[in-house]
Amino acid sequence: QVQLVESGGGLVQAGGSLRLSCAASGSIFSINAMGWYRQAPGQQRELVATVTSGDSTNYADSVKGRFTISGDNAKNTVYLEMNNLKPDDTAVYYCNARIRPSRAFANLYNYWGQGTQVTVSS
Repeated sequence: QVQLVESGGGLVQAGGSLRLSCAASGSIFSINAMGWYRQAPGQQRELVATVTSGDSTNYADSVKGRFTISGDNAKNTVYLEMNNLKPDDTAVYYCNARIRPSRAFANLYNYWGQGTQVTVSS
């Protein structure tokens, strides 16, 4: 079993900052990529940012220049530094990881965290 545990959400005023963390644990042989997605009420879940094990990053246009994703391969942890937050950033943020659980098989599986609420007040 693999678990993703998120932390760092909360309430912040517009223009403020928050840092999200997500640690993966359990049956992990290797991690291909980790990332953050978010879902606002009545909206579909959308990509925020991803980082690969080789440190390649990808960002949604709406967060470029404000958010920074980084990973710590030794700790199986991904971080999302969010600056200049806007009310439109309000959502539940979900951690995602593409993991190879076993050396015996090359299959990669997607795992999700339970979500952490980020609320930005105007």
